[in-house]
Amino acid sequence: MRIWSWAGRHEARVLSAALALVAVVACTSSSAKEKAADTSTAARRPESKPGAGPPVSTSDRKQVVFVGTSLTAGLGLEPDSAYPNLIQQKIDSAGLPFDVVNAGVSGETSSGLLDRLDWLLRGQFALMVLETGANDGLRGISPSVVKANLEAALTRIKAKRPDARIVVMQMEALPNLGPKYAAEFHAVFPTVAKEQGVPLLPFLLTDVAGHRDLNQADGVHPNYRGERIVAANVWRDLRPILDSIR
Repeated sequence: MRIWSWAGRHEARVLSAALALVAVVACTSSSAKEKAADTSTAARRPESKPGAGPPVSTSDRKQVVFVGTSLTAGLGLEPDSAYPNLIQQKIDSAGLPFDVVNAGVSGETSSGLLDRLDWLLRGQFALMVLETGANDGLRGISPSVVKANLEAALTRIKAKRPDARIVVMQMEALPNLGPKYAAEFHAVFPTVAKEQGVPLLPFLLTDVAGHRDLNQADGVHPNYRGERIVAANVWRDLRPILDSIR
């Protein structure tokens, strides 16, 4: 079994200590477009736990693509500790027929997602998990722009891969941009998910954002302990979806 990882240049953004105590969501911003380097890391599949079922042959496995920012890429962590890779471990332990592709790119905005989407759609995936908008929120980009980009992405995915399932991650904006912006930004994700008829997963950094002991020194990206919490939260909501398409 191989876990594939896609990561761009990692740039950390240091936030003030005051913002570390509020519900934050972010990933590193980048003023220039980033080129992603496609790398691969071989991993050993753990032995199946009792009751997990027989091992799944490689030919029967399907791809799950996690598309996102540095929060998905696992900025500051070893490649096998990013939450998509931890999801792979849970998939293997459960004996499910899926291989994870980590397509996170540091600094990417929702506009950047559209720029590389056609490349991503070349893959034969069964499920795509979209985490986008964190950098838009950092830059104060209009929620209407984020909404339009997310709608365009979902429409394009459906048109080119009507057989694939799609889920969207809820993301949040920093409160320093004001309650009106934060509320409008928050509303983008459930609104688009409902209109497009796709599942919406809870905020990616639930129970991790704002906790100093669960984040790296930048106060933004989860540390190893925090990343395990992120993976557990995502797995709880993703497992039923995987079961429905296995």
